[in-house]
Amino acid sequence: TPFINEILDQRKAYYHSKSPTNYAFIIQLACDFSHRIVNVSECYHGSVHDITILRESRLLEHTEETVQIIADKGYVGGEYVITPKSKPRRSELTDEEKNFNRDISAKAAIENINQRLKTYAILGSVYRRPIDDFHKTTKIVHVVSALCNLNLSKHHIRKYAT
Repeated sequence: TPFINEILDQRKAYYHSKSPTNYAFIIQLACDFSHRIVNVSECYHGSVHDITILRESRLLEHTEETVQIIADKGYVGGEYVITPKSKPRRSELTDEEKNFNRDISAKAAIENINQRLKTYAILGSVYRRPIDDFHKTTKIVHVVSALCNLNLSKHHIRKYAT
């Protein structure tokens, strides 16, 4: 039954890589050190890799060479992207590598921003809109991001030690 196989293949495209039994959309956000969302990518199927979204977003083309992007391990291999050091097999990270990872973690507030976005019911609950309208989904995230940026002036996420 080719029709059923086609439906199953379409469903697999929405599976999230971290949870192969859950469907997901992926949208990449970029924020500055003031925790303002400065870039929202297009919406992608849950199975698309993070570094692919970064490359297709063309964000790096609009980033000055002196700027570096702090990202998680899903972005290893990106130009101008700083990612945490991975623990070597059968070995431990050096104290210097641990301090480097701690510094990156302190500066990477994007997880806090993701949580703030999910406080809006349309993003923090089961998505009930048509799954094939990625453009509309992207617009929804743009609006919620703008609301988060407006709210940021009243309620800061966290302060950094410089």
